[in-house]
Amino acid sequence: MEGVIVSSLNFRKYIASAMAIILFFSLFAGVEKVEAAPALNINADGAILIDAETGKVLYEKNADSVLGVASMTKMMTEYLLLDAIKHKKVKWNQEYHVSDLVYKISQDRSLSNVPLRKDGKYTVRELYEAMVIYSANGATIAIAEIIAGSETNFVKMMNEKAKKLGLKDFKFVNSTGLNNKDYHGGHTEGTGAEEENVMSPRAVAKLAFHLINEYPEVLKTASIPRKVFREGTEDRIEMINWNEMLPTLLYSYEGIDGLKTGTTDFAGYCFTGTASRDGKRFITVVQNAVDSSGKGSYKARFDETRKMMDYAFNNTTKEEMVPKHFQVKGKETLPVSKGKEKQVKIHTKSALNMIIENGEKENYKPVLVLDKNKVNKKGELTAPIKKGEKVGYIKLVPKNGEKITYLTKEGQKKAQVDVVAAENVEKANWFILMIRGIGNFFGDVWDSIFSTIKGWF
Repeated sequence: MEGVIVSSLNFRKYIASAMAIILFFSLFAGVEKVEAAPALNINADGAILIDAETGKVLYEKNADSVLGVASMTKMMTEYLLLDAIKHKKVKWNQEYHVSDLVYKISQDRSLSNVPLRKDGKYTVRELYEAMVIYSANGATIAIAEIIAGSETNFVKMMNEKAKKLGLKDFKFVNSTGLNNKDYHGGHTEGTGAEEENVMSPRAVAKLAFHLINEYPEVLKTASIPRKVFREGTEDRIEMINWNEMLPTLLYSYEGIDGLKTGTTDFAGYCFTGTASRDGKRFITVVQNAVDSSGKGSYKARFDETRKMMDYAFNNTTKEEMVPKHFQVKGKETLPVSKGKEKQVKIHTKSALNMIIENGEKENYKPVLVLDKNKVNKKGELTAPIKKGEKVGYIKLVPKNGEKITYLTKEGQKKAQVDVVAAENVEKANWFILMIRGIGNFFGDVWDSIFSTIKGWF
């Protein structure tokens, strides 16, 4: 009987252990199902997704690889034209007389073009619209000649401006993005017949970031789906925007209003997109986009762009991370030297909003950074101090130690908020400073005596 009882107990233990093992693995199986999320797999040689306001990088793939850009090049031509307009070096109604090179290129209908008459006159605005909407190559070279006298001089300007904008991993050999062989011997001086413009996805995104933030008016033209060139004349031609993600076009996407496509045999199918919705704007870049079978196509570049845009709009939110007049715990005041008061209250000048992934707000901590030119070695401000005077800034840092990447320092500053003095602190007069100095002296002496006497006992 006893042996039966023991066997029964052992059997129960065996069953209990087996059930525990099953429960253990079922728990882990459950966890795996929760954690398994599809990766943002972009079918392109290079890609990047950024917040258009701050330049915060949300996704990247081979972002520093130097790749062909084709007609996305024209974003630099657009930038330099809008810059010339701003500084009154060029006027919208300024007329252009067609050069031999521009005439020859514009007549090649195997390229994207609006045919320009050799004896014709065209305004800068007409040429600009043809370039931005229809990616017209002859019109683009015309703009280069208007600004710099020749395309060769203009290419020098393009490379110089790229450096000033902080772009890396780039080379411009023409204003259009065509392969130089398409110029049929008329390519810019100092470049090879087979050369083509190259940039990294990060450089393309940075160019687009500067373009739409410094000259947002470009989107008014880039967002036009259709427009007639030379309406009411024999040269009338309907321009359909190559950006087929615009409203009313084949692959329309809510909020898309730019920016530039590009296609050559060398570069493949490329697209720089931008979209705005629900108070958020993003910029995407894909270079040599392909479909799931590895084949490049017009549709592939829009499909891959759609993936990134969907991710951005569905998985991020613009949150108030720090409210106005926020104070970092333990750092609500700063010590003041030579003031009537020995400390001053500090707080944020305004609220700080930032694009973050859904549910990630609690994973960031505010960090106070003081202005080194405002505080002395002891960390003190020096009176007088005016209310509202900037003393530093607050930045947000992920608690898990991850690094946030921004395209530009200017953009990164938009993800910070100024910290200012919350009150005035007047400078103390000589008498108060003298009394305070005497008090400090005797206070130090008394502390020394007290410490000595304390040591006797």
